[in-house]
Amino acid sequence: MKFIYSILLFFICGLSLKAQINIYVSPTGNNTNNGTKEQPLASLIEARNTIRNYKRTSHKNQSYTVIVENGYYIMKEPFVLTSEDSGTPKNPIVYKAAKAAKPVFSGGKELKGFKVNKNGVWELKIPECVYYKWQFDQLYVNGKRATLARTPNQGFLKLDKVEQDIWKLGSSRTPEKAEQQLFFGKEALKHLTGIRKDEINQVRFKAFHKWDYTLRHIDAINIDSLSIITSGEGMKPWNELKKGGRIILENYKEALDIAGEWFLSEKGVLYYIPRPGETPENSTVIAPVLEQLVTIKGNASKYNYVENISFEGLSFEYCHYKIPKSGSEPNQAAALLNAAIYLEGAKNITFSECEISKTGQHALWFEKGCSTSLVENTYLHNLGGGGVYLGASKALKGREHTRHIQINNNIIQSGGQEFPAAVGVWVGHSSDNKITHNDIGNFYYTGVSVGWVWGYKPSLAKNNIIAYNKIHHIGWDLLSDMAGVYTLGSSEGTVVKNNVIHHIHAYSYGGWGMYADEGSTGIVFENNLVYNTKTGGFQQNYGKENIVKNNILAYAKKYQLQCTIAEAHKSFTFTNNIVLFNKGMVLKGAWNQVIANINNNIYWNSKENKYNFNELTFKDWQNKGFDKQSFLIDPNFKDPINADFRFKDKKSYKKINFIPFDIFKPGVYGDKEWLEKAELSEFITKSFDEIVQRNLKLNPERG
Repeated sequence: MKFIYSILLFFICGLSLKAQINIYVSPTGNNTNNGTKEQPLASLIEARNTIRNYKRTSHKNQSYTVIVENGYYIMKEPFVLTSEDSGTPKNPIVYKAAKAAKPVFSGGKELKGFKVNKNGVWELKIPECVYYKWQFDQLYVNGKRATLARTPNQGFLKLDKVEQDIWKLGSSRTPEKAEQQLFFGKEALKHLTGIRKDEINQVRFKAFHKWDYTLRHIDAINIDSLSIITSGEGMKPWNELKKGGRIILENYKEALDIAGEWFLSEKGVLYYIPRPGETPENSTVIAPVLEQLVTIKGNASKYNYVENISFEGLSFEYCHYKIPKSGSEPNQAAALLNAAIYLEGAKNITFSECEISKTGQHALWFEKGCSTSLVENTYLHNLGGGGVYLGASKALKGREHTRHIQINNNIIQSGGQEFPAAVGVWVGHSSDNKITHNDIGNFYYTGVSVGWVWGYKPSLAKNNIIAYNKIHHIGWDLLSDMAGVYTLGSSEGTVVKNNVIHHIHAYSYGGWGMYADEGSTGIVFENNLVYNTKTGGFQQNYGKENIVKNNILAYAKKYQLQCTIAEAHKSFTFTNNIVLFNKGMVLKGAWNQVIANINNNIYWNSKENKYNFNELTFKDWQNKGFDKQSFLIDPNFKDPINADFRFKDKKSYKKINFIPFDIFKPGVYGDKEWLEKAELSEFITKSFDEIVQRNLKLNPERG
């Protein structure tokens, strides 16, 4: 009997071994090999093709693991997966790094052979640019994003006035086609006269206005009137270019004048001014080529999914965003960009311990028809756009509705480098997602944005959980009307809880910790620590039945709380919160008219006995029916000025039934190396603080 059992066990093990097929990929491999460890393939594409062949010739249920050896892989084309490349729940397909390996897949091309001219500028004539009209819009030197030649080098040109000639009105509020003439003051003369006539078709301008960003080519320059002429869409009437607007001119040779700048002429000559210590011999210069690195595309409407695929330990870098002749019209959250890794009609897809960097656009986008997928322990950084985008910008129901995506324990930092309106995590028309334990920092607009309906129209962004994230160093002084966490539209079931949000600033207005914008409805903001913001820990523009409870909101610089529009319904509940400050007003906005339940809160000015409740004293504020059981008392934090918001004792917070929460739990978790990687450099954090102080002194008007 023991002999028969041994034979049976051997047979079962044999089946198990046959059910698992390993395919090896190596930089030293060859695509004519058979894919074994001894004869590895050279690319992911050939590994995919090998799996396809196995599937066609074998009728067995098998799982496939592509084991990628350490090294650098130059991608000649995007890695595309369709429904035929799917695994099954029991037999998934895995693309993973070999043990202790860190394989890197690059969509860039290394440029060699630079000569140094008499002015110290590097020059390189690129044959592909001459013969194939190849142009690129991003460049990297030693892994750092170089700056496209721009003027002024610091600060901005300021608009004096703007005139618009509408060519075609169209059916929307924004004219379909129009020409704008942008006028400048005399200080712009030297910048405009530096542009040669034969360069005008290359020159672009960047405009930063409110929460938006416009990138356009120039049609003509009028030196006599100190103006430039540009054409495209008409200006959005709610956010048009106007007097005082900030402008940068870029992409012409005369602007090439400081270290780190580059310019590519139409004749195919690349110019670069090196940074200190850089030489052609010790530098690697890479121009991105591929406009997408990975495409996973099924068709959810036809049940034709790509599914049950995992990526583990792989790095992807150098993805190009080609700026079209139409430029980039203003679009909130840069929602019209594409992504380096794009998914559509996909489910049960996992990215684990991966890295995406050096992109001209967003890193990763689960667009329409995606579900039950996971991004975890992944490092997204040095991004031209945003980090992870979920859902479509159009409301898609049924199988094309994206839902149930988990974004957990990722580092998402230093985005918006090309398109500053991009965000760390964007949830558009998408529901039932969990964004948890991420570190999101160093973006110019917003950390996490949820919802894509303005007002009270039906929204599909329901039941999203934003929890235990650390969101910090957001906004700088570039854009306005932004926040650590930003919400839109009817979002019943959405919860924003146990996040630590700090160092949120804006150019002019805005710079909130949590921002319930137009029509935000049914959202719970609970157990969040928010500190060091510009204009408040919480702001509601207008919305319905939101709950703000048990939060610590500290050290906003202008106003601690804002409310913009009062409506004829209950806007929100604000209870059991602790508001700590040492400057500015407690409340600012429509508080005198708002319908809200505001009670059982602590307010404490740690600097002086001064409390401005929207131009009311605390007593007068209470007489309006608010904060009847609230207190002006010290909450007794241990060391709040140094971000230690633990309590010394219970005597204050017990008065309002506040429930303490763990302020050290949010953010990423894991080994020491992972935790250290999440720390922004001292250079970034110091620069942020310096810019905040400068901006507060300038106190720019709304723009």
